[in-house]
Amino acid sequence: WLKAYHQSSAQDPALADAPFSPEASPFFNMGKLHTLSRGYRSGTRNKFSKYYRTKGMPGTSRYMATFKRGDYVDIVVDSSVQSGMPFSFYHGRTGIVFNVNRNALGVEVTKCIGNRQLRKRIHVNVAHLRKSRCNESFLKRVKDNDQKKRDAKLQGLIADVKRQPEGPKDMKIVKATEDDVVVLAPLPFIENHF
Repeated sequence: WLKAYHQSSAQDPALADAPFSPEASPFFNMGKLHTLSRGYRSGTRNKFSKYYRTKGMPGTSRYMATFKRGDYVDIVVDSSVQSGMPFSFYHGRTGIVFNVNRNALGVEVTKCIGNRQLRKRIHVNVAHLRKSRCNESFLKRVKDNDQKKRDAKLQGLIADVKRQPEGPKDMKIVKATEDDVVVLAPLPFIENHF
């Protein structure tokens, strides 16, 4: 095509003075010629990698855990188990179990899309799930409050289980002798004429 370009410029004197332009190339309108690999596991080299001395298949205790509907679970992808693996976005997210199957759990996760939150429902293999500890303190507080209410009912009282703000600290009086007090003041300016 370059030879044809020079021949046409030789025939047409107007093209002879014009500089070379890539638009004259027949490959100009073909677009990008290299591929963009955006597969299902793209960009997960570090995210799905396993720590030192934890490589290989998971232990049997991972599969022995019992899950119920309403439980909070953390999605942590185990790259040695390819079946039932969630998409990389859900790695490290916490969701609620809405369905229990033989090998998988249905997990509901919130996802921000634009200016709204969507509840996404996915089914994930048990090897990629762990029981979440996000509501441990809440469950402990519920248990303690129930015990307080039972004890107060036996005594004929009403238990106050509301959480109160910490509030300001107690008053303190700082005592010191006059010798311990140091007054910080700027030194007087002395101008030296030599």
